[in-house]
Amino acid sequence: MVLLAGTTFGPELATATTSTVPACAELDQMKIPASVMSLPTTGGRVQSASVKTSVVSGKTIEYCLLDADIFPMDPTAPAIKMRVALPHGWNRKAMMFGGGGYNGTIPDLTMNMPFGPRDQPVPLARRYVTFASDSGHQHGPGTVPSLDGSFGMNDEALHNFAAGDALKKTRDASMFLIRHAYGKNPAEVYFSGGSTGGREALIVAQRWPQAFDGVISAYPAWNNLSEVLDLGYLAHVLSRPGAFPGPVKQTLLYDSVINACDGLDGVKDKVISNPRGCHFDPHVLRCTGGADTGPDCLSDPQIRAVTAMSTTFRWPYRIASGETGYPGFPFLSGADMRTPFLGFGTTAPANPMPATSGYGMQYWEQWVKYFLTRDPGYNSLDLDPKRPGKWLDRISHLSTIQDRNNVDLRPFARAGGKLILLHGAADELVSHRSTNDYYQRVRDLLGPEPTHAFMRYYLVPGANHANFGTPAFAAGWDSLSALERWVGAGQPPANPIVADTTHNRARPLCEYPAWPRYRAGDPDAAQSFVCTR
Repeated sequence: MVLLAGTTFGPELATATTSTVPACAELDQMKIPASVMSLPTTGGRVQSASVKTSVVSGKTIEYCLLDADIFPMDPTAPAIKMRVALPHGWNRKAMMFGGGGYNGTIPDLTMNMPFGPRDQPVPLARRYVTFASDSGHQHGPGTVPSLDGSFGMNDEALHNFAAGDALKKTRDASMFLIRHAYGKNPAEVYFSGGSTGGREALIVAQRWPQAFDGVISAYPAWNNLSEVLDLGYLAHVLSRPGAFPGPVKQTLLYDSVINACDGLDGVKDKVISNPRGCHFDPHVLRCTGGADTGPDCLSDPQIRAVTAMSTTFRWPYRIASGETGYPGFPFLSGADMRTPFLGFGTTAPANPMPATSGYGMQYWEQWVKYFLTRDPGYNSLDLDPKRPGKWLDRISHLSTIQDRNNVDLRPFARAGGKLILLHGAADELVSHRSTNDYYQRVRDLLGPEPTHAFMRYYLVPGANHANFGTPAFAAGWDSLSALERWVGAGQPPANPIVADTTHNRARPLCEYPAWPRYRAGDPDAAQSFVCTR
């Protein structure tokens, strides 16, 4: 066993002092036995170990950085590349970070939680051990890191990513390395992620209910295949002649929705607090005669396109997961259309898919080429999600891998796990309506009181996907401290407040389905609002 320099020995385990750092040199090239991982691997190995000193959240942190590989069962599959930061003065806690998109890189171990605060230290600066992996593949050269789906040609790599197998393998290997570094297990282990990472957070809570004490899941793409089918449908719609609204018209639509619905919460602040109460009809922007006559109106094909994007997409066939549709993107009730990379894009979908098309359209193309057809030359616009023909059986099979994240969280709750679920009401890439659906399914299965005993869901008005670009409300909340109090002291979040980190204002963080209504006073102060339904 490799221990910290200067450790003292108790009757069972060594106890690390706060004046020591892990003995990195002794961890270098350490073998990770396959037996320490609950899922099949051929073991692993630490590939490098080095002492690092970084300024993190204004604090100088010294830590041992380990890079390791977990080896596959299939010799043609890529290894899982993982990284662990072992800090000086360890606080006996550990945090695993999730990824984004198709992953393909190891997340930054100095990162914050999704929608994390700017005025509080990130986990590593709090002396957490932090760890993460690439989910079992590295993105190819010349590709956008999170938009390379080529690994989907290999079944083991596909399961590592889509079913979440890499998450448990990485967690188990990291616990092994932590034990060897410090001589003891963490007292508390947490998971934090957004988007794909938010889906991963829900996967670990459901599949391995005793692996993590607390989970932060933000804007989770939890029903991954269902969303992909909707994205494919929208790629078809937007590729039709004259259907694509360019960036100027996207801004026109967004501004029109904000002007129509902004004041419904009692104050005009460019934030729609109650998206369910906003019902914007795009026909008010119709060009005379329905033809495209300029930047100040929408043509009939464009109106049909934006209506399709904001409407539930249902497929007329059965798939094995049991999913039947995806609730669409709320562009007509305040989703942030000013970030075209995550939304519509700046150019229409085409073949090959332009890098200037929306992120979701590019995600669809990668899925069709590498997950579904496994034909890199396949034209993704030739496949109609409503009528997939010979590909239906493959879609159904993939649904059991990508949408296996069912809502039975009873084992996680019985194990004492706590879950904080967050989503921005202006998210343009993952529909908050889908997260509303997830939360409601959990409540329907477990009941309201049992759900409230271990889970909180907050919908943040004005917040978009991952605070990308210049959102109307750049959400910042110390969810980690709230989770620590809940797990460690049994104190659930009480009257939390979320800051807008770019506009110097705050709002109450209301439990869904409540939303903040302005009552009186300073419109930038949280106490001027009350959570209402």
